[in-house]
Amino acid sequence: MAANLNPKLTAFEAEAAANGFLLDNLPDRFCADDPQYNYATRCWVVPVILAYPVIGSIGQVGLLEVSSFSADILSHTPFDEMKATGKKLYEAHRDEINAAFLQAGNA
Repeated sequence: MAANLNPKLTAFEAEAAANGFLLDNLPDRFCADDPQYNYATRCWVVPVILAYPVIGSIGQVGLLEVSSFSADILSHTPFDEMKATGKKLYEAHRDEINAAFLQAGNA
């Protein structure tokens, strides 16, 4: 009898598990993006992005792998690496971010 290789968790559940993990470990601008199922490893690969209100995503900072059977985080880009990449993205988009917040404050 063949093992069931279909994921138990949906993409939505994998994204929710990833966001919970990120909230516990990184500042609030880091969040999960659209998971992709990896049939070879039988896990959800979830991009981690840096995002701001009004602007949305300004770029990817890392990846998480979420078990498709238990919602456990199997691996992730090191936190220091995600923070450093996030800082570079912020610096590259600082003017756009500040302008969006100023415009939102004047609305």
